[in-house]
Amino acid sequence: MTAYKDRSREELLQEKELLEAKFQEIKGKGLKLDMSRGKPSEAQLNLSMGMMDVLNSTTDLRCSVGVDCRNYGVLDGIPEAKELLADMTEVSPDNIIIYGNSSLNVMYDTVARSMTHGVCGSTPWCKLDEVKFLCPVPGYDRHFAITEYFGIKMINIPMTESGPDMDLVEQYVNNDPSVKGIWCVPKYSNPQGITYSDETVLRFARLKPAAEDFRIYWDNAYGIHHLYEDKQDNLIEILMACKQEGNPDMVFKFCSTSKVSFPGSGVAAIGASKRNIDFIKQQMTIQTIGHDKLNQLRHVRFFKDIHGMVLHMRKHADILRPKFETVLNGLKNELGGLEIGSWLEPRGGYFISFDALPGCAKAIVAKAKEAGLVMTPAGATFPYGNDPQDSNIRIAPSYPTPEELAVAVELFVLCVKLVSIDKILEEK
Repeated sequence: MTAYKDRSREELLQEKELLEAKFQEIKGKGLKLDMSRGKPSEAQLNLSMGMMDVLNSTTDLRCSVGVDCRNYGVLDGIPEAKELLADMTEVSPDNIIIYGNSSLNVMYDTVARSMTHGVCGSTPWCKLDEVKFLCPVPGYDRHFAITEYFGIKMINIPMTESGPDMDLVEQYVNNDPSVKGIWCVPKYSNPQGITYSDETVLRFARLKPAAEDFRIYWDNAYGIHHLYEDKQDNLIEILMACKQEGNPDMVFKFCSTSKVSFPGSGVAAIGASKRNIDFIKQQMTIQTIGHDKLNQLRHVRFFKDIHGMVLHMRKHADILRPKFETVLNGLKNELGGLEIGSWLEPRGGYFISFDALPGCAKAIVAKAKEAGLVMTPAGATFPYGNDPQDSNIRIAPSYPTPEELAVAVELFVLCVKLVSIDKILEEK
């Protein structure tokens, strides 16, 4: 296909007329399509329905150490749940605390605790003149929402094909004591699906922070969320890497089963050094007497071990893979060669990141909504909702049915074409 920028004004106007007619046709169907968030589909949720049957009124509800899971106790999680999530995150059960249903809660809690009580004895952040976080972009909007809520200044760090720009990360972390953290989605990143390279992880481990209370917020949300059995990304385990480099306390590692079992009814955990774990547990004794042990038990009895979880995730992949391929094939077939957008092809995770022509993302999302397709707001993948280029759009293929997704992709590429033509015509 001839690139739009190489076509004459007359050719573009002719193309626009045809596309506009098609757009009006689709708009007239009264569609209600949702690609706004990375929610598992009903088919994915159904995979875990057996979990509802593993506990009942006749079940032995004692955990492996004999504690009655119906009652109070076991602050940091029942042993078998610690073992399961430790295996899931490649850390020792001694270095993990089991929480409630959401890793987002744990991340919020960790930042809030740092604000009020510092980090392992450091000055509480609320008493400092300025606190900064580094934010790889495009990134996860809910990470940015947490730091914005606490008034923490966010600094954009561009993503590369191997992870965050480490030259910039090192410059900030090693020289500015007001930099207290960095958000990371290191495997199948949100939204690009990038996995940090070995070199990137090792450079993280070798950081020499100017702030003693600097921490890497390592949100390994998609660690076992592969799309392909024969094409899987590998990630160096960060806690061990930091320990080997003399920085054992530098990482908080987060995970959950929110997209493994049931969103809102999963099990979350934090992995960290003994010093960090001990500090967190001191405060947890004030906050709670223990999280939902019945849910912990339910997950262990259903999955049994990490092997059962891996087999379960293959079923998720069988549902997700065709959806990702529908989107990627649609982008390739309809936009390839037009030079009005670019995208990556992830091997896992929940999103596809699309970069439109500068100044077009908001208009594309708005036009899609006009015809009944709700997408993640343009700008959401940047701190403060401000994408300087107004180009990045997060595509979330998981929730729609295959039939709905096919229509959504058709509508999306149509919107990209129409908005791009208008942009190019402005400049001709």
